[in-house]
Amino acid sequence: MTTRRTRPAPRPPEGTPPRAELARQARTVLADAVRIARWAADGAAPGTTPPAALEHAAAALDISPEQVRSGWDRARLAGLVELHGDTARPGWRLRAWDRDDSAVLRGWVALFDAWSLVHPAPRGVESTAVAEAVEAVPQVLSLLQLSAGPVTVPALLDLLGQRVAELHEERCEVPYGPEPLPGPAGPAPIAHPPALVARLLDWALEGLADVGALTLGAGQATLTPLGNWAVWVKLEQICVAAQSPAGNIEQAAADMLLGCARLTPGPARAEYRAWLAARPVGSAVAELLDVARGEDALLRGLAFEALRVVGAPAEPEVRAVLADPSLRPYALLWLAEYDGTDPEDAQEVLSREEATWLWVDTAAAVADHGETGLLIRHLDSAVQGTVPALLDEVRAVGHPRTVQVLVALAAAHPDPALAKAVRKAAFQVHTGGS
Repeated sequence: MTTRRTRPAPRPPEGTPPRAELARQARTVLADAVRIARWAADGAAPGTTPPAALEHAAAALDISPEQVRSGWDRARLAGLVELHGDTARPGWRLRAWDRDDSAVLRGWVALFDAWSLVHPAPRGVESTAVAEAVEAVPQVLSLLQLSAGPVTVPALLDLLGQRVAELHEERCEVPYGPEPLPGPAGPAPIAHPPALVARLLDWALEGLADVGALTLGAGQATLTPLGNWAVWVKLEQICVAAQSPAGNIEQAAADMLLGCARLTPGPARAEYRAWLAARPVGSAVAELLDVARGEDALLRGLAFEALRVVGAPAEPEVRAVLADPSLRPYALLWLAEYDGTDPEDAQEVLSREEATWLWVDTAAAVADHGETGLLIRHLDSAVQGTVPALLDEVRAVGHPRTVQVLVALAAAHPDPALAKAVRKAAFQVHTGGS
């Protein structure tokens, strides 16, 4: 047993509603988007998308074409629908919408992150100024969150103006081409006019209000419970990433997993969370599955351990790899545990052949990265009751590492008779004999 210190689970700010209530509020914000997503996903407009059939959707749902257009954009940004060519298909969040509060909250946070796409930027404003405003908005949100109440527009305007000016100056300082010789100091870069910053603030506040993150009053703005919770979550992600114990945040998935290989489960999960917090969940899941498809069996197992930390957002991608023989046993166990099966009982979802394949794959990981004693003890985890039965089924399962595993096991085992039988099996697999 190892005594471990783990970072206690952070608690949201005092007064934050329970997750069930936050999810109810998120469902309210996205109600129109869900209706339109279900209308499209049910095949009401096969081969086409609602923007190409606004009148049809508006009549079917008894809403205006403008509401259809807005709801469709929100549905796509929240991950409620996926586009495959000109066909709309339900996203995993739509399938889980009525039963999974986490899916609902993740969908709303995706919309919150895309607020600048929901609310078009003001006309006539340069794209660089818009980009600087979007980059500065997190500081505005942090002030609103720390204030725990209404904040006046002048205070927000002052903060946004300062941050935009800093970003503007940083961009102007980036050198292009050969650096000139030092010369007399020139004038400081001209910041954006106050009137432009005010327009950008109005646009940002209206966009955030549109997605349900804040409410606007007379000369002031206040985060909604959803907005307050979302900003807190973002700050916590930054803290988790900054406190990565093993320092693997910037590594590629394979290097990160190797860095976690010798950690005990608690610290390893903390490292996975830190690595995931620094990346969009979709690309992180894809990178982990790419590693799992490689030749290193240790990384395959670790990749699925990291995917357990991801949870619900990884479900569609994990289901999609069930057809891959090398990943199927891992995916079946992942899905069983995701559906609530006790990890001790999850092995029951595997067929005898799948369990044998997984035994060989795990043995390959032990042979490549573990100690001799671990490989010998691994014999006890086989579903077969005897070594002869195990060898018969291992030879039949067709794992590409079977010969190497059997050779390593024969070399490690202290029983001469058993080692001889294992060597014979390895030879038969190698030569294709029986």
